[in-house]
Amino acid sequence: MEVVLITGMSGSGKSVALRALEDAGYYCVDNLPPELLRPFITLEQASTVERVAIAMDVRSATSLPQVPAQLRELASQGITVRPLFLDATTDTLVRRFSETRRRHPLSSKRPASADAPADDLQRALVDAIELERELLADLREEAHVIDTSVIRPAQLQAHVKSLLSAPASQLTLVFESFAFKRGIPVDADYVFDVRMLPNPHYEPALRQQTGRDSEVISFLEKHAEVAQMLDHIGQFLDHWLEPLARDHRSYVTVAVGCTGGQHRSVYLVEQLAARFGQRWTALKRHRELDLG
Repeated sequence: MEVVLITGMSGSGKSVALRALEDAGYYCVDNLPPELLRPFITLEQASTVERVAIAMDVRSATSLPQVPAQLRELASQGITVRPLFLDATTDTLVRRFSETRRRHPLSSKRPASADAPADDLQRALVDAIELERELLADLREEAHVIDTSVIRPAQLQAHVKSLLSAPASQLTLVFESFAFKRGIPVDADYVFDVRMLPNPHYEPALRQQTGRDSEVISFLEKHAEVAQMLDHIGQFLDHWLEPLARDHRSYVTVAVGCTGGQHRSVYLVEQLAARFGQRWTALKRHRELDLG
């Protein structure tokens, strides 16, 4: 049996991720209280359900601390457990709640009058979000994190499906290119800054192309420092991936950033995924290109 547990910040896209898993054939339950996790799994095992996806959120705050131990117990019984945590920057979450006029589930913990000044309402919302981060910190530590700050629902659905299509029994590497001008991905385990490398953007013929196009690849491969950067990142990962796998890590996200997330970081992610995909399961994401 495979159990996917989706947790994360309110407004980060848990419902979108759950719909993606429902489309993929999982039996899905939203907002299951942690006290019912073990009885629910026992019930589904009796009915021969093989793939289950469960969403939990901070509305179960008082009982959330027991979830990590429950997941370890399930794993010890031979059940494949795959925890995912959806996250986003505080600014993004504030904007989403403001746009949808939804009430944060912890807003009652930080009361604010409906006719209070806008600044007071925003401070109350930020306080609720930061409290939620504290309450979910242990679950985040145990899960693979997906940053939903700048991606669309369709991208999130694709990310979730690609992650869960990878074998659960081995380490999965996620190589992600991004633009520093749009912020560092909050789901990154390692971040490499490659903005010091020669930039194809300043070549008019290459400006509209990407790091996957042959002319950009030829441009970058002419510069020794690009090959040196690729080699240094590769050596770092060669050294540390085995210890991470021995530590029972299921996913490791390696983010490579340049100024625009179009040329240098894309090229390096493509090269790294090809190199490490020969030994590990390697997935690619190009945050800025996918947004286009």
